[in-house]
Amino acid sequence: MYGVVTRNEEELGWSEFDRGFYEVKDVTGRAAEPTEDGVNMVSCFGDNAAAESSPELVPVDDEGNRATREQPYFDWAYVCPSRDDYREGLLETIADCAAVNPDVRLDDVGFPRAEYCRCDVCERRFAESAYDDRFEWRASVITEFVAEASALIPGTVYLTLYPDPYPGHLYERAGLDLAALAEYVDEFVVPLYDMAYETTYWLETIASGFADALDAPFSVELYAVDLNLDNLGHAAEVAAEYGESVLFGYDASTARAALRRLEADAQDGEEFGA
Repeated sequence: MYGVVTRNEEELGWSEFDRGFYEVKDVTGRAAEPTEDGVNMVSCFGDNAAAESSPELVPVDDEGNRATREQPYFDWAYVCPSRDDYREGLLETIADCAAVNPDVRLDDVGFPRAEYCRCDVCERRFAESAYDDRFEWRASVITEFVAEASALIPGTVYLTLYPDPYPGHLYERAGLDLAALAEYVDEFVVPLYDMAYETTYWLETIASGFADALDAPFSVELYAVDLNLDNLGHAAEVAAEYGESVLFGYDASTARAALRRLEADAQDGEEFGA
């Protein structure tokens, strides 16, 4: 089964795709109206616009480094998951999406990295909590948010994971307790992005790692922008061995062409008896 991830609503109906995901809120903070024609996606704690307009919301580490694009390793800015007003706004957006289409995908859920967050709100709430271990407390914050969001979603709950299946890494990095989250998430999505897919052994390694790490279904999302069709098609074949579906991100035309080539190659390879 193949799907598309897009910002263009009309691409959701293309016949080559069995499912479609539509970005309602992305990491830039750009917002669009939810659609009934696909699964609406909400970037939760990745939000450049919120970080710029309300810098007090940005997570900080114990040295005061802010989780923004100016820091190493960050491609976008984050908002601290402990901030109630921002979370309430997110939940309202999620509820609006669920009112239009019952399935919703939660993107960019979690703390930005293991050393975050040490803002005043997080410090106070951790001190007041029943937890002695900061990682346990962080995981409880994220699980509570996903539980609240899930309660608003009557259909399938999708959750995007950072592509690191090594035991304990998602827990320490982002506060994602996979076993706890599986109670509220119906299907996980793992983006495995590359600019070429000239080799795929690493793709298979990561996908198979998630197959072992997760008790819930998951899909693999590939990057499709300006890709060689044969390379993208081969990557899709590898990903399909592990995921419930293979999703193509942000270039539906290239994805459609790759799928058509795969179909043509399969037909060319058919053999018929006399």
